[in-house]
Amino acid sequence: MIQWPCIFKLEGDDELMYLASQSQLEAEFEALIWSDDDYLIDSQGRRFSVQRAKGGELAFEATSCVFTSDEVTLLIQAHEFSKAEVCLTKIHFLSVSDAIHSLSNQN
Repeated sequence: MIQWPCIFKLEGDDELMYLASQSQLEAEFEALIWSDDDYLIDSQGRRFSVQRAKGGELAFEATSCVFTSDEVTLLIQAHEFSKAEVCLTKIHFLSVSDAIHSLSNQN
């Protein structure tokens, strides 16, 4: 089960999408073009693959990959670097949940 909030990572792009809830995810995915290589990271650091289930609804499958706070921090640093708005050396988080919550004010 996904622990909200979470972030969505598009493969080949440093931009991250903050998703506060299942309903926000469903609204965003209506217009989003995504691939099998894209993934979701929940507040516990768990990685989920995204698939279309029968009937067209979204299905998320937990993988064996679990991100550390350092790994999520690196993703957020790359995200912020692509926007060139924040000093990267000041970006550090003690937990995956803290890292994901840091993106909440960017939507």
